[in-house]
Amino acid sequence: MPDLDSLLADLISGDESRAESALPGLIALGTQALPALLKAGRSEEADHRWWVVRALAESPEATSEHLLAFLQDPAPEVRQAAALGLSAHLSEGAIPELVRSLYDPDSMVGSLASQALVKTGAACVPSLIQVLSDAPQGTRILALRALVELKDHRAIPAMMKVIQEDSAVLGHWAQEGLERLGLNMVYIKPT
Repeated sequence: MPDLDSLLADLISGDESRAESALPGLIALGTQALPALLKAGRSEEADHRWWVVRALAESPEATSEHLLAFLQDPAPEVRQAAALGLSAHLSEGAIPELVRSLYDPDSMVGSLASQALVKTGAACVPSLIQVLSDAPQGTRILALRALVELKDHRAIPAMMKVIQEDSAVLGHWAQEGLERLGLNMVYIKPT
C-alpha cells in the first residue's frame, strides 16, 4: 500500500481518477491520516479542500467536528460536501451550524443541511421551529420540509400557524406534515 504522502498527493492531484483511487488507502490509514487531511484542508485550492472533505466524510475515524469548519468555506461546493458529510457523522453538536447552513446563499448547501438535520433526529426540532418563525421563505421551506420528515408532535402548532399564511408552498408542506402526524383534516383560512 502506498504511504500517506503519496496517497495525499494523489488525493489533491487534480486528477479525479487518482483522487478516487487514493480514498480507500487514506481511509484504511484511519486516525493516522487525519492530521495530514486536516492540514491539506487549509489549502487555498477549493478542489483540494473538496477532496479532503470527501475523504473525511467517508472516514469512520472522522467526526462532525472535523467537518464543521468546512460549512464556512468560501467555495459552495466545499460547503455542500461538508453538509453531505455531516449526514454520515451525526452529532447533536453540529445542529447549530447546520441550522445556520439553512440560510446559505447556495440552495444546495441549505438542502443538504436540512437532510443532515433530519438524520440528527428530534434534537433539532426546537431549532427548526424557531427558523419557521423568523427566516426568509426559502429557509422556512427547508425547515418545514425537515419537520415533515421528523414527524415530531412539537411542530404541530408551528405547522398550524403556517397553514394560515398566504404561501401555497409553505401551506402544502404544513398540510403534508400534519397529515403524516395523523391529523388528516381540511384547514380553511377564514376570510
